[in-house]
Amino acid sequence: MAKRRIVVLGSTGSIGTQTLDVVRQHGDKLEIVGLAVNSSLDVLLAQAREFGVRHLAAGNAALANDPRCDEARALVRSLAVPEGQEDAEASFGVGSEAVVALTQLPEVDVVVNALVGAAGLEASYATLKAGKVLALANKESLVVGGDLIMPLAAAVDADRRASGVAPATGPAGALMPIDSEHGAIYQCLLGENPREVSKLWVTASGGPFRGKTIADLEAVTPAQALAHPTWNMGAKISIDSSTLMNKGLEVIEAHHLFAMPYDQIEVVVQPQSAIHSMVEFIDGSVLAHLGTTDMRIPIQFALSYPERWEAPVRPLDFRTLGSLEFAAPDVDTFRCLSLARHAGEVGGTLPAVMNAANEVAVAAFLAEQIGYLDIARCVEATMDAHEGAGVQVVESLEQLKAVDAWARAFASEWARGRRS
Repeated sequence: MAKRRIVVLGSTGSIGTQTLDVVRQHGDKLEIVGLAVNSSLDVLLAQAREFGVRHLAAGNAALANDPRCDEARALVRSLAVPEGQEDAEASFGVGSEAVVALTQLPEVDVVVNALVGAAGLEASYATLKAGKVLALANKESLVVGGDLIMPLAAAVDADRRASGVAPATGPAGALMPIDSEHGAIYQCLLGENPREVSKLWVTASGGPFRGKTIADLEAVTPAQALAHPTWNMGAKISIDSSTLMNKGLEVIEAHHLFAMPYDQIEVVVQPQSAIHSMVEFIDGSVLAHLGTTDMRIPIQFALSYPERWEAPVRPLDFRTLGSLEFAAPDVDTFRCLSLARHAGEVGGTLPAVMNAANEVAVAAFLAEQIGYLDIARCVEATMDAHEGAGVQVVESLEQLKAVDAWARAFASEWARGRRS
């Protein structure tokens, strides 16, 4: 079997580095042909040397004159040319366009989009537009641009079936979710009739502040919010997990990925993070996906589908797991979940506004410029302003970029007013 050739966007982040570990485990099946980072040039160079990658990009345009860029250009030219790619010139680029350009390489089969924030949307769009498989860890691609991304994924699925590339049964695999929750739902639905699904249960650990009151959260510090009890994640997603915004984003993603109405998507707190999500059917049966709390499992499945490969992690031992707890999320204390659900239900450009405001608010909190509870307040104020002006139907990437820019400006001004 020919190796699956992959590009990893965001290769130095949590998902990116774990993707590389999966490749180390299955080097006979996977090959990395492109890597992109934002600013971590030193790590990028080390990764390129280890995996022999001849196509690199750094998204931060401010690095254009950095001496390490010349080092990167020299490195990719010096690496051995893989068999069958003799005509492909090595490349290194700086800026967002260079990152997106990696998705267009003719030798690429799968793009792992592990970029953080709304910047990942354009890369997801370009990947599917080019007919590549999208292994998606960038939540904002669907939260902001689901109305654009899902029709593209359906078109690629149709092409994969027509060309005989798709599996004989099950989804055609053009869009593979990497999130543990959506990967779990994806697997629970394999072989099932979507019309017989009554509910999707998206599980949440509850974050580091489960059980806390609003008064308890008034003086929360960034260090406390970053201390997730079960998952090792990047800073932004860790804060989102603590506010439950992460679950709100996942509800919107689930709506798009599985064509499920919002009133059939529920969030349940499962503190042990052993159950990654569940699907309930009309006959009362529930299928749950359980596994070790290690992101390499959903990453690997997104790359191996429709096959399953040997696990790169120690399997879950049910004899030592102990009890499983379940609880309803506290949406009064953690208001971001309700705000995100409202944005999804209204639809149009409101999710883009909600997402942009949250990114600004989280960054301001991490910089200790606003308080922890101000995150939800900032998001709500920005959403209210947009709804007052009129939510638009999503039509293009350009429109979403303009809405995103407006929301960031409004949220930034709100945060500045909070500090003064």
